[in-house]
This record gives sequence, C-alpha cells and structure tokens, in this order.
Amino acid sequence: MIHYKTSDEVQLIKESAQILGKAHGEVAKNVKVGVKTSYLDKIAEEFIRDHGGVPSFKGYGGFPASLCISVNEVVVHGFPSDYVLKDGDIISIDCGVFHQGFHSDSAYTYPVGEVSPEVLSLLKTTKDSLYLGIEKAVFGNRIGDIGHAIQKFVEAKGYTIVRELVGHGLGKSLHEGPEVPNYGKKGSGPLLNEGLVIAIEPMVNLGTRNIVQERDGWTIRTADRKASAHYEHTVAIFKDRTEILTTHQYIEENFNF
Repeated sequence: MIHYKTSDEVQLIKESAQILGKAHGEVAKNVKVGVKTSYLDKIAEEFIRDHGGVPSFKGYGGFPASLCISVNEVVVHGFPSDYVLKDGDIISIDCGVFHQGFHSDSAYTYPVGEVSPEVLSLLKTTKDSLYLGIEKAVFGNRIGDIGHAIQKFVEAKGYTIVRELVGHGLGKSLHEGPEVPNYGKKGSGPLLNEGLVIAIEPMVNLGTRNIVQERDGWTIRTADRKASAHYEHTVAIFKDRTEILTTHQYIEENFNF
C-alpha cells in the first residue's frame, strides 16, 4: 500500500535522514584497510542511538545488525563480521534510522585502498545512475520512468541491473509501496504524486545480473562472483520539486574518490 506523506511528515523523515547521514559520515572515517566490518557496525549503532534514533535494520525480520555490509561480490544484506578489509576491496554500506516515528534509508559503496580501474568505473556509473533516476522522480511521472533512466544508462556502459531487488516506499514502515525497480519502461507503473516518499537504490553488477542467496537466508551475491555496487537516497515528491532527504555530504567530507 502507498502512504502519501504530509509536509510535516516529510520534515520528520528529513530529520531522521540527518542522523542517518551523519552516522554514515562517522563510518566513512573508518573505512580503510585493516578494519573489521563489525567495528563499522558498532560505530553506526552507537552514533544513531546517541542521537535519539534507532537502527532501522537491527532486528528487522531477524537481521542481526545495524548496517548491511556487503563486500565485493555481495550485492546487499551482508552481515558485519570479523572480516578485515583488504586493499582492493569495495564495501557497500546500507543503513536506516527510525526517529520520531519515521524511517530513512541510504547506501554508499566505497573503494578500499587501490581498487582496479574497471571496478572504480562500476562505482562511478552506479552512483551517477542514482542521480539520473532521481531526475525522473518528479510529480506527474511514473515509477517506470525512474527505472528506465537507470537501466538505459547502466546497460549502455556494459553493466547489468539486478532485477530481483528494488527500491521502495518508506515512512512509518521501513518498506512500503510502491516498489521502485531499477529497470522499466517509460510511462509505466504507479504515478508519482505529491507526498510520495521513496528510496531509489540502483544495484549494479560488473558481470551477470544473476544473483544467489547464501545459506544464512540474507546475504545476496552475484552468481559469477564479480563485483557489485549499490547507492541509495530517500527522496520526497512535491508538485513543484523533488527533495533528496538523505545526504552523502558527511561521507564525502571524510571519504572521496
């Protein structure tokens, strides 16, 4: 079901998103060779709770952590662990914050140390595709316009779009309608009306678009074990504008590539 938000509710989501953005920034300071991914999770949870929020993911459907941490060929939903980041890794960090009754959700993929040029290109393309999707997330357009823009750009660069995992509405619940695929046809799908809040999150693979779920019931990786990238923002649709509620500002102040 699609739940449209009032301007006051959008403001509450934006306040949640500020905590989220700053938590991402604290994590970004520590994304480096030799760091355990479990340590990054600890930093995020402490920051979120210290600032009056609750990690959206922890306990959600039984998920054990505050961050989804997905390294290299893992697309999404990886667990923080004793894995130590190595030179040449990439790490996708997805996080949500629940604050004042509303969720926010965003993700960012980092290169660790010296990463191959082909993988850096994957990251840049995926990040650029997020903003191309957001450009189409305007009042009067349809969900398919977002996915079409992302898909056209990504596939022209020779990469593939994960089909089984999509963006989503959010608000009082972490996942609400509508689904927001990263592929699609222009003019198809639900209408983008005022008060719609959605998470747009392209997941793009270097090789095959096919994925595999690991035995833990959560971790999703590429079938060919080639790299995958993931970037995400929460956005709100108004009649006269689209506002990005989440921010990567604090990440990019501490980590740029």
